[in-house]
Amino acid sequence: MDDHRPSSPGDWPADLYAWTGGLALAVAISPARPPLAAAAGTLLLAAAVHSAVAWPVQLYRRRYEYASLAELRALVCTVAIAAVLLTALAPVPALIPLGGSAAALLAMVAVRWTRLARRPSSNGKMPVLIYGAGAAGHRLLRAMRHDPHCRYRAAGFLDDDPRKQRLRISGVPVLGGRSALRAALTTTAAQGVIFAVRNEDGALLRSLRSAVSELSGYFIKILPSLDDSLDIDEVRDVQLSDLLGRRQIETDLEAIGDYLTGRRVLVTGAGGSIGSELCRQLHRFGPAELMMLDRDESALHAVQLSIHGRALLDDPSLILADLRDADTIRRIFESRRPEVVFHAAALKHLTLLERHPAEALQTNVLGTLNVLEAAAATGVQRLVNISTDKAADPISVLGYSKRITERLTAHHGFLNVRFGNVLGSRGSVVTAFRAQIAEGGPVTVTDPDVTRYFMTIPEAVQLVIQAAAIGSGGEALVLDMGSPVRIADLARQLIGDASVDIVYTGLRPGEKLHEELFGPGETDVRPLHPLISHVAVPPLDPALALALRGDGAALTGAMADLCVVPDVVIAVPTLSAVRTS
Repeated sequence: MDDHRPSSPGDWPADLYAWTGGLALAVAISPARPPLAAAAGTLLLAAAVHSAVAWPVQLYRRRYEYASLAELRALVCTVAIAAVLLTALAPVPALIPLGGSAAALLAMVAVRWTRLARRPSSNGKMPVLIYGAGAAGHRLLRAMRHDPHCRYRAAGFLDDDPRKQRLRISGVPVLGGRSALRAALTTTAAQGVIFAVRNEDGALLRSLRSAVSELSGYFIKILPSLDDSLDIDEVRDVQLSDLLGRRQIETDLEAIGDYLTGRRVLVTGAGGSIGSELCRQLHRFGPAELMMLDRDESALHAVQLSIHGRALLDDPSLILADLRDADTIRRIFESRRPEVVFHAAALKHLTLLERHPAEALQTNVLGTLNVLEAAAATGVQRLVNISTDKAADPISVLGYSKRITERLTAHHGFLNVRFGNVLGSRGSVVTAFRAQIAEGGPVTVTDPDVTRYFMTIPEAVQLVIQAAAIGSGGEALVLDMGSPVRIADLARQLIGDASVDIVYTGLRPGEKLHEELFGPGETDVRPLHPLISHVAVPPLDPALALALRGDGAALTGAMADLCVVPDVVIAVPTLSAVRTS
């Protein structure tokens, strides 16, 4: 009997009228009618007793859902206690308060049942199936019935839990699991499916979306915000990020504020996908100064515009410089004195760097070394080097260069953060796929089985900022990327109903079939945050990096040699090793 309206003070007068009618009926049929004054006194006493008993159980203070079993129990308890007190105190025969209370209770239930039946009509609303018969699905159903402007009507539930099969939830049947999708859509005339699962499971959503897509003419939507303030207006189309199935990130705002608020913060590569989002999120923590460094003037213009809504390029927060220029980087650190540095500048296109390893050396390795040495010389308190999963057991120039920078960062006592592909970043596979689809295809995928880890830009940056609050020098913090995603499946999701072919081109030099987040000897240890792993990084003498010369295969081999660590025991970070400054 649950529904959409909480009980309210407006029900109190109706319940007193029910007592009036119930006692009047009991007096009328009583064989020994009491005097009028006694009957009137009993009525007034009933009103007082009912109100007094209803107050401690909060019957009229919006505690119970309207016409729910919880409200019914509270109502029965109130009337029963009132009947006992009336029997003991009223100057009338005992049968009158007992009979009157029974009649009053029936009247109260009848009033609530009548109001329950007046809920908004579902006529004309679009029938849909709700996938998920748990708590989230229950609340979605109530939200549909509560909102008179909602365009959806629940025609049935789907759930793979066999314990929920053949149940009825507020009159709506559970029709089966995913295997019953086709039959349920046909028998209910539903036009689509709304995914309502509390802990969004990317693999489950991908499977369901694929099943719905195979049945042409149906839609699938998602309600990502499944909390107590659930709003049916939030139902929307499935987005690519929903298919990743990321757990909700819990950010320790107090810890972050301690090291950012009121500090001078520098971001290198501030115009890039990660760097620009870093600047936007860091700005909200109120640093004393946010310095944004990049060699791309147009990118600096764009990030300033995104933060301040204007971009006159006359703000000293914008720093136009190249990491390769060691003297310039040193002067910037000496004059601006940053306290916290996020190093996000790098060359990142794997295939291009395979052909130009000297460029990876100059920017990724020596450019990073310039930043590290300037930071160490000027007393930077905290530096975070943004790394990549390509640095875990690397086989490419990009991977070699980033692994070397991890080791150089560890040598200087600073912190690395490692994660995989970022959805929507410049040059990402998603961007390429969308461009190919817009041109009518084909979409090119290297291998049918190739997989990659993915994160959205905001969640990657949020975890980077969180990692910097808990990491220690000499570590690489590895962000939880969820489950790897098949690139071919990703391409199919983006193609949707479009008539576009997929062409497999084969893995290119330096590419892995499956990326790794941990290298040899590294273990997944999460002492401080459920989504952040700590691994130790063996330091590398900068002189060895400075000795790298040449280009082509010889340079690539020399970089690969610097990634090999002798068989030594590396201590796993512990809670006591975490920097608290």
